[in-house]
Amino acid sequence: MIENNSTGCQEKLDNFLQAVEAAQKLQDDIIRYGLEAAHFYVEDVDGDWLEKWSEDDDQETSIEYIINFLESSDRVAVKLRKQFKDKSLTEIAAGLESCLSFSQKADRIFAIKDFLLYNFKTGEMNSANSYGYDTINLVSLAEELLEKLLDILDEF
Repeated sequence: MIENNSTGCQEKLDNFLQAVEAAQKLQDDIIRYGLEAAHFYVEDVDGDWLEKWSEDDDQETSIEYIINFLESSDRVAVKLRKQFKDKSLTEIAAGLESCLSFSQKADRIFAIKDFLLYNFKTGEMNSANSYGYDTINLVSLAEELLEKLLDILDEF
């Protein structure tokens, strides 16, 4: 278990170092080449992306897709609405979207679980421990919710 944890930490450190090196290379290229450095990093620098900028505004964002799901009659969506009755759908969707920003599936599941645990009303779920939450069912709900959100956002 300790070996697995140190491997995960080493991987995170390696990813961080790669990101720092990439940022340093970008900075060096900008200093060396000026505005021409943009051609190294952007495919369509001279294209018509600026003219088409407003066309992208018409597309739905991931939060809008999540809100549409939360408004649906899906069993998981109904359960979430009941548990989060004091929060707006926009707040719930923003919280769920931030949980999806993690790259690893396990990290996403635990982020959603933590989000649910933090926001669920005490005693609303089947009480199985001193906190009033059935942790196994909470993780199961987080997994179900993640799968549904990934399916929805896959269309996005």
